[in-house]
Amino acid sequence: MPVLELKNVCCGYGKTDIIKNVSLELEAGEILSLAGPNGCGKTTLLRAACGLLPIRAGEVLIKGKSAASLAPKERAKLTAMLSQTGEGGEYSDYTVMETVLMGRYARMGGKLFAETSEEDIKAAENAIAELELSDLKDRYITELSGGQLRRVFLARAFAQEPEILFLDEPANHLDPKHQTELCRLLQKWKDSGRSAVGVFHDIGYAAAVSDRIMLMQDGKAVLCDEPEKIIGSGKLNDVFETDIAAHMKNMARFWIN
Repeated sequence: MPVLELKNVCCGYGKTDIIKNVSLELEAGEILSLAGPNGCGKTTLLRAACGLLPIRAGEVLIKGKSAASLAPKERAKLTAMLSQTGEGGEYSDYTVMETVLMGRYARMGGKLFAETSEEDIKAAENAIAELELSDLKDRYITELSGGQLRRVFLARAFAQEPEILFLDEPANHLDPKHQTELCRLLQKWKDSGRSAVGVFHDIGYAAAVSDRIMLMQDGKAVLCDEPEKIIGSGKLNDVFETDIAAHMKNMARFWIN
């Protein structure tokens, strides 16, 4: 059974459907990337898939259960969402350690910090170490750079220990070293049998980290397949309205002899 299923999902904001009859399946131990031009509905689909955005038609199933039927604490044990902004967390007056510990909320019985166990502390410390933030754990997050803050929110998502990660531009603000490290962490996540759905603008990066890519345009799924088949399909140029291969080669020309 897939860990995540979307069946003919339609959703959006106000009275407008942004997502139109999109279906997908995600298996355990799989990383799926959503790719497409700005405004095609990637983030909207991500929010619907993890149950944060109500759908108007279709069905979203997480481990066979309707996402809409899951209580927030139950959903938090199954899924974690990394948004582009950190859901406003960058404005709060918490330390790095406290912020990462927030990922343990559902496992603390819904009582933040009041029932912090050794297991919670260990999970937070491990995530902080994985994201190379140990020397910053007592700093307030309002004092961090954009890249450091991004790593804090990634650590919070990892500390939550969900079965499915939903990542909206996780490499945004990361320098090359930490983009490479994110690739390693996602591979480690996958090797543990857990899954992820990510939104990436960089096709090369999406291909490097993904088992499959869903190519989107105007709120619809154009093609979902392995990265090599997506790249070889010719659909990228149509969707992005530019020569993607020429763009990638131009970007890499300084590194190729």
